[in-house]
Amino acid sequence: MDQGLTQLLPLVLIGVVFYFLLIRPQQKRAKEHRAMIEAVRRGDNVVTAGGIMGKVTKVRDDNVVQIEVAPEVRIDVVKSTLTDVKSKGEPAAAAPKDDDKAEGEKPSGGNPVSKLFKK
Repeated sequence: MDQGLTQLLPLVLIGVVFYFLLIRPQQKRAKEHRAMIEAVRRGDNVVTAGGIMGKVTKVRDDNVVQIEVAPEVRIDVVKSTLTDVKSKGEPAAAAPKDDDKAEGEKPSGGNPVSKLFKK
């Protein structure tokens, strides 16, 4: 009897390690994601799993929100696809600016496509 219990102990320990390293953190992330989705309100800036960024214009029901991705362009998305929610009171992260360049000086190097879309 004692030998059978000794052989079973490593399997039990592996199960406990898997629970604390894999299962429990995943459950915690899922709970946080559900809470984030339930807290979505009109005016929040959101990012979907597909990378679409926009502002919530309407919460239709428990599963669907309408977001504005461009002026007068609104799309309906399923709430579970939202990966990030910035409330309207939170400031957006600003890109760092180069203060060492003169105003008229053009940036050197870089991707030419990104230069087309800079504001």
